[in-house]
Amino acid sequence: MEDLKLTQAWDKKFPKSDKVNHRKVTFQNRFGITLAADLYEPNGIDGKSAAIAVAGPFGAVKEQVSGRYAQAMAERGFVTLAFDPSFTGESGGYPRNTASPDINTEDFSAAIDYLATLTEVDADSIGIIGICGWGGMAINAAAIDTRIKATVTSTMYNMSEQMHNGYQFAPVSATDLNRTKTALNAQRISDTRNGIPEYIGGFPKERPVDAPQFMLDYWDYYMSPERGYINRAPACSTGWTKTTPLSFINTPLDTFAGEIATPVMLIHGEKAHSRYFSENVFVKLKGDNKRLLIIPGATHTDLYDNLEVIPYDEIETFFKENLK
Repeated sequence: MEDLKLTQAWDKKFPKSDKVNHRKVTFQNRFGITLAADLYEPNGIDGKSAAIAVAGPFGAVKEQVSGRYAQAMAERGFVTLAFDPSFTGESGGYPRNTASPDINTEDFSAAIDYLATLTEVDADSIGIIGICGWGGMAINAAAIDTRIKATVTSTMYNMSEQMHNGYQFAPVSATDLNRTKTALNAQRISDTRNGIPEYIGGFPKERPVDAPQFMLDYWDYYMSPERGYINRAPACSTGWTKTTPLSFINTPLDTFAGEIATPVMLIHGEKAHSRYFSENVFVKLKGDNKRLLIIPGATHTDLYDNLEVIPYDEIETFFKENLK
């Protein structure tokens, strides 16, 4: 494994719970990338428990939203694992801050590999939570990995759909899409000549003035020290490699959603600009145990850290009913 430098201090964007035990762990995916994760276990755990792997949002690290969800679920009796996806946060892989629909789907399966080896985990009772962009990866993982017995997505983004077609309310034309592909492939040559990738997409230090409300919501979360700012998160620093969209444009994440035979619950905010991502996937799901939970009045980022709207009770019930 890669020799990762893991921060042992509690640097999460949420308070440490006295109801769980926490430790840093590492594991390797099948591409040989070493992933860093936070393992949360309920106090006084006895025997084998159901487990949940958690990742997301797109541009975040485990000290932000995924860790918050993981710790909350551990308080409710599950062994949970919040991991940094390949190339991000404390995990390994180069170039830094890049994403791949294939590798990041594999990251979920590698997390299942790790959890299944723990003596305190029932290997037949493992689920996943994918948040924002990792919601799309979670759907893709559930379609291929039969060890995933139940899946929850929260405020899901289908990054392939977004990068290929733009947003629902402003789709790109075929001409514009081809122009994007041409620019991305030209960027490959530039990166090769320079020997390092260029980056794009990190949030500016000053709050934008003329920006859509959902972008302001993102800025308010990621750039607020009290809420979400942590310098190793892609959204808070460099952004992503400019060529990141290439593989997403060509690899639809929800292609095989209809093959998922295990329970799925999709959670989204009523007022989220991204709500249609969950609604579209819900239609594609063919299993008889699917649920679309719309949170009244909630925006996309409300489901990151607004404890008044994150439906932990419903998530707990869903997993306890389906991870038996």
